[in-house]
This record gives sequence, C-alpha cells and structure tokens, in this order.
Amino acid sequence: MSDKKVLITAALPYANGPVHIGHLAGVYIPGDVYARFQRRLRKDVAFICGSDEHGIPITIRAKKEGVSPQDIVDKYHEIIKKSFEDLGISFDEYSRTTSPKHYEVSQDFFKTLYNKGKFTEEVSEQYFDEQAGEFLADRYITGTCPKCGNDGAYGDQCEKCGSTLSPSELINPKSALSGNVPVLKETKNWYLPLNEYEDFLKEWIIEGHKNDWKPNVYGQVKSWLNDGLKPRAMTRDLNWGVPVPLDDATGKVLYVWFDAPIGYISFTQEWAEKNGKKWQYFWQNDNAELVHFIGKDNIVFHCIIFPAMLKAHGNYILPKNVPAFEFLNLENDKISTSRNWAVWAHEFVQDFPNQQDVLRYALLSSAPETKDNNFTWKEFQLKNNSELVGIFGNFINRVAVLIHKYYDGILPDLNADFSELDEIRKIADEIKNALENFEFRNALSALMNLARFGNQYLQTEEPWKTIKDQPEKAAKSLFISAQIAVALAQMCEPFMPFTSEKLLKMFNTEKKNWDEISGILIPPKHQINPAELLFQKIEDEQIDAQIQKLENTKINNKKTNPNANPMKDEINFEDFTKIDLRTATILEAEKVEKADKLLKLKVDTGIDVRTVVSGIAESFSPGEIIGKQVMILLNLAPRKIRGIESQGMLLLTTKPDGKLSFVTPDEKVENGVEIG
Repeated sequence: MSDKKVLITAALPYANGPVHIGHLAGVYIPGDVYARFQRRLRKDVAFICGSDEHGIPITIRAKKEGVSPQDIVDKYHEIIKKSFEDLGISFDEYSRTTSPKHYEVSQDFFKTLYNKGKFTEEVSEQYFDEQAGEFLADRYITGTCPKCGNDGAYGDQCEKCGSTLSPSELINPKSALSGNVPVLKETKNWYLPLNEYEDFLKEWIIEGHKNDWKPNVYGQVKSWLNDGLKPRAMTRDLNWGVPVPLDDATGKVLYVWFDAPIGYISFTQEWAEKNGKKWQYFWQNDNAELVHFIGKDNIVFHCIIFPAMLKAHGNYILPKNVPAFEFLNLENDKISTSRNWAVWAHEFVQDFPNQQDVLRYALLSSAPETKDNNFTWKEFQLKNNSELVGIFGNFINRVAVLIHKYYDGILPDLNADFSELDEIRKIADEIKNALENFEFRNALSALMNLARFGNQYLQTEEPWKTIKDQPEKAAKSLFISAQIAVALAQMCEPFMPFTSEKLLKMFNTEKKNWDEISGILIPPKHQINPAELLFQKIEDEQIDAQIQKLENTKINNKKTNPNANPMKDEINFEDFTKIDLRTATILEAEKVEKADKLLKLKVDTGIDVRTVVSGIAESFSPGEIIGKQVMILLNLAPRKIRGIESQGMLLLTTKPDGKLSFVTPDEKVENGVEIG
C-alpha cells in the first residue's frame, strides 16, 4: 500500500428525513466511486461521513411530530445508514454528531480557538419569538430574499439564488415556530471574524486553485470574497446541540456549521481508534490529501468557514479539492422533501430489489457535475434496458455461454498476437484520468465504450461460425473476449460494485490494483464459472407504477385536507343527471343476524317505503336513528346483502374519530324532495 493518505469526506446528511436520489447523485455515489478508485490505486483511504443531528431542520421536524429531537435523529440515522449500506456506499466510518467523541472533539476545537483569542465576544440584538420564548436561529427565521425576491428564504441562506444571508437582511421576517413577527432582543455570542481571513483565503483559493477546482466552486468562492466577508457567530441560543464549553455560556450551543464539519475530524478519530490507526496521519500530515464531496448549497461552509476554522486552529491540513455538484431535478421539477417530490433511497431498494447498481449507473450517467441535471423514470428504464442489459450484460453473457459451449468453461490454450487487448489499457487510463479530474460521467462513458468494443469485436469475429472451419481463430476471439469481460469486471467495481462482485466470481478471478488492469488478465486453461444474469429488463408496468406514485404526490400536494381520499374516476354530466337523490325518513331499524356492521332499515322515500341494508351498526344503534331524516340514492340498482334485497344507499360521511355521520337537510322537509 502507498504511503499516500487520502481522506475523503461526504457532506453530513441531516437526520430529519431519508436520503433521496438528489443526495445520491450529487454527493454520495460520486464520493464512493472516488474512494473505491483511490483504494484500487493502493492508497491509504479513509472515507468518512455521518449524520448531522444538530441542524435546525431536526428541531423543526421534532416540533411538528410532537417528539424530542433525539427521537427524530435516532429514527432517521438508522434509515440513512441502512440506505447507504444497501446501495454499496463504502464508508470506512459512518457516525453521528451526537456521539460522545464528537462532543469531546468539537468542544476541544472551540476551546482551542477561544484560548488563542480567535473569537470576538459581541452583544447583539437577535430575533426573539415572544410567543415561543426562544431566540431564533437562522433557520427558524423566514422571509423575502433581498437579492432575488424569493419569499421562502431562510435567515442564513436563500436556496433559490444561493446567496448567503444573515437574519437582519431578510425582508418581512417571520418566526418558523409561531408564524409571528419576531422582536429584537440583546444576547451575547462568540464570533469568528471571517474578514481577518480574507487574504489567506484569496491566496489559498483564488491563486492556488484557479486551475484545478471546478468552475462553479471557484466562481462562487471568488464572488463571496470579492463582496467582502463579515464576522459570523459560532454559537447559538438553542437547547439542542453541542453545549458551548464556557462557564458564562449557559443555554448556548455551537453553531451547527461549526460543529458539523468538525464531525469529519471526530469521525476519523473514531475510525482510527477502532482500526489501530493514527488519525493524525490523515489530518495533520503533509503527505495526506483531503477531498470534500458536497452539494453546491454547502460551498460557502466548506470553502470559506471551515478552512478559516482550520487555519485559526493551526494544526490541520486544508482540502485539496471540493468537487461540489449542482442539483438533480426529478421529472423536470426541483426535488423537494417538503412536497415529497423525490425518489427515496430506501423505497427504491424495496421497489427494485437487487438492482442497486442500475440506480448507481443511471445517476452517475446523468450526474449534475457542472450544471443542474434531470432524472426521469423513462430514461432510467432506457439506460437499464438498452445499455446495461443490451450492451454490457449481453456481451458478458455471450462470452461466458460460448466458452462453456465450446470449451467446457476452460479458456483455450494458444499462442497468438493479442494487440486487440491494447484497448483495455487505453480505457483503464481514460477512466483513471477522468476520475482524477472528478469527471464521473466521462469515466462511466469510457467504461461502456469498452463493453461496446467487446460487442463489436465479438460480432465481427463470429466465433459461433468460425468454430467449424477455423477453430484457432474462434479460440483466439473467445480468449480475447474473455480478457475484455474480465477487464470490465475489474473496471466497473468503483461504479457498480455488486455487478463487479458477480463478474469476478463468474470469471473465477480476484480484484486487481488499477494499474495492473492490462493485457492478459486470466491465463490459458483458466476455468470460468457458468454465466449468471447481471441485469434484468425493467418492464413498463414497473416504471408506470413509479410515475403514478409521483402523480399521486402532485394530487396530494394540492389537497387542503391531507386526509382526503383521491378523487374517483371522472364521469360525464349525462351520468350525473341520472343520479336520483331524495330526502327520506327512517321508519324502522334492526340488526342483521350474524353481521356486526349491518342494519336493516325501512325508509319512507316519499314515493314508496323500501328496504335498505347499510353498514352503520358500529356508529348507530337502531333506536337512535328511527325518525331520522336522511338523504338516499334512490335509483341505485337493487342488490342482495346477506339474503336481503337492498333498494338504495344512504349518504354518509366519516368523522375524525372514524364514526359515521348522516348527510341531512339543514331543516326538516317533506320526504321525496329531489337533491341537485
């Protein structure tokens, strides 16, 4: 293993809900591909992440559900962690910011800066919700963004235009707790004077990384620095978070964007202690590289605030790169957790069992590397059926089947020129170059080009024909095809780890270091195992079900009553005019034998007295409804219920307690009056 240490972090997901495909495409799958690839280069890798359990969204969620913040984070930490495991995200450590180690490390980090005099103490007026009796952290304040006019901006950031804000900048601020207009009240907090780090940041980023950082990251950072930085409070007046470790800081916690990135350090320490490693080799070592995988909404925190914190502390390396991704849309609409407009990771695993690599492939092929991109279910189906099944899987299956058919699964023994295998090294180098430059789509495209090359080669050589009169040519073509198949098994591992595992088993070989992927990968007389289905076709019915799920979400988002059932099938006006609704009075009522829910009623409809059987026995006793005026659907075709012919249907609604209630006229009228 190389002495080179590579520390890779992925943005900490808020433990207030599951992860969705936007998170996966923009952070976690690219981060995992990069980590797996670095391991294949024999570098000493630590891939670190964990749940961010102190964010304001967590306390908001807890208040809505009427539970404690700890209940929320315990629930979603496990859901998120399992989703990552199910999708093959190979974290070396996935921890949480409520761990004792994290409290210890983040408080120690704060005290180090405090003792060095890096903070300023400021008494300022901050927004206070008089009804809730709480100071309002940034995310508890909403209002109009002064830069783009978005009415839903938060006190720290506008998610529409990406601007970093302070609560005092918001127009028409409101409390997210009560909806009231907050008042200003004095409080003391500790600030990190970011303005004192402007020169350092300009030299480090603007001069040092203008050629190797992604344009979207470099551009945002340059813009913020050009606008000038201001001191930012590193503590908050809250009751949920890491307590500020000072005697005069009762009721205050560390700012979530102070303690969350320190999680990368505390989680590394947890991992190192478990595995007998020295965490300092990754954080305090000039031979180590730090790479942050994040979404574009986190650029300011990872490129401005956290580096300033690390610089102020003085003992830590700075990130070599911060490959922030843009956003992924869903069916041409912005993914929104509040609107449930998302494809949730844990639901995908349930709906598409053993097809995690299909999702990884689809999300990587449309990864929002430099601009926002879009995911559609139809394109997902096409990528699986046309590319993974039709190209990749088809080539592998043909090779394995033909070798078993003609050679009993044993590679032929031959001496020949294998110049065609030069393509393997060429593709391996293309993928390596792309991944080292964080170009995941190009890397994946190169991988598929090797599968296309294999298919084309096999189709040109036609060993199923040459086996009859040119057996040496057939042997050579299948030997070369087997090498290409094994190369695909080796190279697809960072992208599709479950598929790689199947392929390596199928071709009876082990995972190699990346620079060893060239030439003959399995020797003559090598025994391979029978072909195994890698991918299966995704049918229209599966995709239609997912699209319908999203359509139902749209309908639910329009509801004024979230408990209302969906609208039934549309009818024509002519159908409506056929309905005969009348006022009627219940004359008699009795229970139906051996039917707990049914009552047999005699009803005066104004035109006759008829029998109606109705499932209302759990809501009404027979005695209490005699004499009750109701509404009846008169011209419903009769049907037998428990041997009794029922000649109509009463109109009822369901109350919040689940009991039924009759639809009745506002005041008593004659029986037989038409409704409509």
